Amino acid sequence: MAIIVRLDRVMADRKISLKELSEEVGITNVNLSKLKTGNVAAIRFSTLEAICRVLECQPGDILEYSLDE
Repeated sequence: MAIIVRLDRVMADRKISLKELSEEVGITNVNLSKLKTGNVAAIRFSTLEAICRVLECQPGDILEYSLDE
């Protein structure tokens, strides 16, 4: 089982840079970059909510569940 982070795809669709998103969400470039690459173990709901607000998307647009077989 795995959670796949699709933040890079949504950012590309919205034509927003990592720097712009981090400033609007209020988290550091480093932490947002870790999230974008999937190198995190957890995400705060408040952070996810802020990202969805800025990108005008749903959490399911950013996070995907994959059942490894």
